[in-house]
Amino acid sequence: MNNLSEYVAILDFGSQVTQLIARRVRENNVYCEIFPYNVNLNEFKKNPPKGIILSGGPASVYVKNAPKCSAEIFSLGVPVLGICYGMQLGCLLLNADVKSAKEREYGKAFCEITDAKDLFSGLPAKIQVWMSHGDRVENITKQFSILARTENTAYAAVRHKTLPFYGVQFHPEVVHTPLGSKIMHNFLYNICRCKGEWKMSSYIDAMTAQIKKQVGKGKVICALSGGVDSSVVALLIHKAIGKRLVCVFVDNGLLRKNEAEAVVSLYRKKFRLNFYFVDATRLFLNALKNVTDPEKKRKIIGYKFIEVFRKKAKEFKGIKFLAQGTLYPDVIESRSVWGGPTSKIKSHHNVGGLPEKLGFELIEPLKYLFKDEARLIAKELGMPDSVTHRQPFPGPGLAVRFIGAINEGQLSVLREADEIVRIEIENAGAQKGLWQYFAVLLPVQTVGVMGDERTYQNTVAIRVVESLDGMTADWSKLPHELLGRISSRIINEVKGVNRVVYDISTKPPSTIEWE
Repeated sequence: MNNLSEYVAILDFGSQVTQLIARRVRENNVYCEIFPYNVNLNEFKKNPPKGIILSGGPASVYVKNAPKCSAEIFSLGVPVLGICYGMQLGCLLLNADVKSAKEREYGKAFCEITDAKDLFSGLPAKIQVWMSHGDRVENITKQFSILARTENTAYAAVRHKTLPFYGVQFHPEVVHTPLGSKIMHNFLYNICRCKGEWKMSSYIDAMTAQIKKQVGKGKVICALSGGVDSSVVALLIHKAIGKRLVCVFVDNGLLRKNEAEAVVSLYRKKFRLNFYFVDATRLFLNALKNVTDPEKKRKIIGYKFIEVFRKKAKEFKGIKFLAQGTLYPDVIESRSVWGGPTSKIKSHHNVGGLPEKLGFELIEPLKYLFKDEARLIAKELGMPDSVTHRQPFPGPGLAVRFIGAINEGQLSVLREADEIVRIEIENAGAQKGLWQYFAVLLPVQTVGVMGDERTYQNTVAIRVVESLDGMTADWSKLPHELLGRISSRIINEVKGVNRVVYDISTKPPSTIEWE
């Protein structure tokens, strides 16, 4: 897609947070692209980037088959920044040693800056950083200058004396390194000499041009859920090809209370799109009957969505493309972007849950963006706040908030409880700053007392999290009065529930959804 005057290339060595690096670069108004670690360097000779960043990764550089790029990267005359694994690899390629550390560093650390030029310009002498490594650089050659150190790491940051290579052992891309964005800014502007002329509107223009080129004179069917991601995709494609776009909203029987009616009303009245509604409740629920395994649930749902889209596409001539609102967290949790070293967490219905023989060519304009970036595009496209700030809702819907086999009666219980959570939080004005807030129905019955009689009924968990991008999340410290009101309403108004609990786990180690 790169047709811009300046860009930064990121080589992905399998880090779960590679895209956070891209995000930090874009926040500094510099465009970037992510490439596999073994990219042919001729690509960069034809179209030189302003800089190259080597990502972190789960491997050790000294083990067999560890992902490595060619040392030729340092002969391109382009500044290179290595992060964590990327630093270790860069130092190894430049004749330093990398070994397993006796004292590993995970989490918060304090870094003492010993050379405040270039990379650390304008920063205080001591900064908080986020470490995540079990290996470290040792026996560094005289070719390197030491820029920073921590209590356990003598070479927390280095610079090669003759080549434009910089390495940091910590992760400047994560929010837990508070001044990380400033470090990235210094690399981009002080070292790479970027102009910083890229904006989100540039992304819209570039993506619209790419969609036009990919589709040609063809037609596209878009999986439109009503959320900000798929809505942005629909408007981007409509901007590119107009009426050759067909938008389909599917009720899979796993939506929230009154959601289908609200989505249909919005898109038929607000947007001038070719919009179609399909009620596939029976198709999905019958397929999910007696299925308890979360991965099977996700894959069944993914397959059934494709079945619906194939059937609908037959009503129109020339539809060869399927558009989805896939975001980068979906991709990275489902599989390695490059089929390589990134660990799989779970199969998202629109990524790992898709059948091998799809029958469509995919169009996923947002798959290297985060939710907040999708929201920025939504604002650029003039979408209403009701869509732009709608809380994320997973494609598998309530299926991943219902532990065990789907039961339609219990599904109604979950819908009612979920509605109370949403209404009470929004009525209290507590939704600002929240990423998601919802109910989960547990396969646990507990003893209670109602009207002086013994009950043995369901347990509902409340999940409320704060996050910037969905990659990490913390549980929200809601006021006790609000939690008490939610609990009281659920127990009193939702038949079959006698206990409510609050989920206080973070991501990681937990995920935001329960399945």
